[in-house]
Amino acid sequence: MADVVAGAEPLETELPGTVLPGTEPVGTAAAGTGGAGNQLAHQVVDRVVVRFAGDSGDGMQLTGDRFTTASALVGNDLSTLPDFPAEIRAPAGTLAGVSAFQVHISDHDILTPGDRPDVLVAMNPAALRANVADLDPGSTIIVNTDAFEDRNLTKAGYAANPLHDGSLDGFRVLEVPMTSMTLEAVKPSGTKPRDAERSKNFFALGLVSFMYTRPVEATLAWIAERFARTPMVAAANTLAFKAGWNFGETAELFDSVYEVRPAHLEPGTYTNVSGNTAMAWGLVAAGRLARLPVFLGSYPITPASDILHELSKRKNFDVRTMQAEDEIAGIGAALGAAYGGSLGVTTTSGPGIALKSETMGLAVSLELPLLILDIQRGGPSTGLPTKTEQADLLQAMFGRHGESPIPIVAPATPGDCFFVAIEAARIALKYRTPVLILSDGYLANGAEPWRLPEVEDLPDISVPFATETNHARDDGTSDFWPYLRDPVTLARPWAVPGTPGLEHRIGGLEKADGSGAVSYTPANHETMVRLRAAKVAGIARDIPPLEVDDPDGDAELLVLGWGSTYGAIGAGARRVRARGGKVATAHLRHLNPFPANLGEVVGRYPRVLVPEMNLGQLVKLVRAELLVDARPLSKVSGQPFRAGEIEAGILEALAGPVPLSRSAPPARGAALLTGGVA
Repeated sequence: MADVVAGAEPLETELPGTVLPGTEPVGTAAAGTGGAGNQLAHQVVDRVVVRFAGDSGDGMQLTGDRFTTASALVGNDLSTLPDFPAEIRAPAGTLAGVSAFQVHISDHDILTPGDRPDVLVAMNPAALRANVADLDPGSTIIVNTDAFEDRNLTKAGYAANPLHDGSLDGFRVLEVPMTSMTLEAVKPSGTKPRDAERSKNFFALGLVSFMYTRPVEATLAWIAERFARTPMVAAANTLAFKAGWNFGETAELFDSVYEVRPAHLEPGTYTNVSGNTAMAWGLVAAGRLARLPVFLGSYPITPASDILHELSKRKNFDVRTMQAEDEIAGIGAALGAAYGGSLGVTTTSGPGIALKSETMGLAVSLELPLLILDIQRGGPSTGLPTKTEQADLLQAMFGRHGESPIPIVAPATPGDCFFVAIEAARIALKYRTPVLILSDGYLANGAEPWRLPEVEDLPDISVPFATETNHARDDGTSDFWPYLRDPVTLARPWAVPGTPGLEHRIGGLEKADGSGAVSYTPANHETMVRLRAAKVAGIARDIPPLEVDDPDGDAELLVLGWGSTYGAIGAGARRVRARGGKVATAHLRHLNPFPANLGEVVGRYPRVLVPEMNLGQLVKLVRAELLVDARPLSKVSGQPFRAGEIEAGILEALAGPVPLSRSAPPARGAALLTGGVA
């Protein structure tokens, strides 16, 4: 086999069996005619899920990303699930060090990265053992047989070689000596064997690209650009990729090659975007729409750091970033920037939110616009840094000293992170309040095709700074009172330091209503507490009503979700409806305050199910605020929900007893909106 690869002709730009933009699809009979003369059948499939898995040093994230990019160029709909090891550098070949990247590509609209892979590429025994339980019988496993030696088998916990003991008989196993074939293929580059071995991920990428007729031009161009400063590495990776493709074409391992045709997407310009990148772009857009400079004060933390990395590249859009010495310094600098007239932003994960809590309370007291981004991960404490979770909702709601309400918004998809960043900025600026954004590791690292919005369709979120005094004195002069409020929004004026005549006091001590002087009087404190709460509750009048997906209008169950459960809930509901089940879905973007019609929505349905990657935090809020017998569907494994898990939860809920009838639930915040202020 090595001789075949070494002697194979280099790939050309357009290859047999490849769908390139502007070319005709592969023919059904002549597709993939190999150098050995074998004829491969061509099959069109509507979707496929591929998972690349190997050691954390094997380049699986890069391999999956390049396969994803090639699929995006074809025009497929797609969704990805990178899965990083929790340890920075676990011992090579161990289960703790397995890194994986799953991508679901299709010719139709999809919502999740897929429940189970159709194809698993396992670069070593640990990768096989860590992932084989996720495969259905009949799935394809492509293994790097060179790695299945005694030492690696022992590290992975195998007593016998699974390639020989019959344990994989239920799968289609393709044994490929990737390491040795890569070493042979890259010899012309002059790369040392130790360095040449690192190119085996490109061999795997070439092989799977052949199998699913992915375009190669963009991948080869990317290799040349990415490794332009190290020509030897570029040559080795190029040769390895071509060798993988040519091996697939000549080795007679496959009966067919497969094509996933383009999806029918809404017309427009698309890019493949991750949640963190979309969030960063949304912050840039928010600054332009608000006509304000953007300042990010941040301390690096997984999985939020990529937002800092992306924004640090955007100085041309009047974005300034500061990598602070700790979490407290990061938010302190961001709040100071907000005081100075910038759109202040800070990013972190759950542990950082705990450290930032005092300054968040200060932002509530100062009533300044500030964006706090919590990219949630598994907890508590250090917890699972590279795994996803939704367990910071109650911390976001209540994790501060005193009565300190903060609006909370949550994106539903990677692309939605862009629009949520703008919405959070709109609320923060209009109501002069800190706003919390709850994303998570699944959204942050996952990717999907995203249609670039038209600039003219984005909202104007600019707000005026105070420029004149606003309070008349008894002597006929005027001065500036920093806590005189807009009668509708209850927002106080935003005065930039240095504006003549608008000097005012700031700090954490309670302020007097209107004047902003320090006040310790009981009546004033109650007034200010109620005003701040009423301001946040009043945002419910300024957000869209909750939309419900209930195709026939007679569903027996409402599945209520928030954040990254959106895709799995939608896919699970589709499956239940296909079986004749009556189920409605609704997804919350605004978690504090709730949409004004949430009580009316949940009141329509005899059963309410709330899937969350926690032990039922939204359930607690819904039950407390709306007096609804909502039931939790919890998962806290560090992995996102699968559509099948949601489907099973829905079917179980539909089969269960109907809760007792209840009176109409109250509207959340009604007392704050209608009651008097002391």
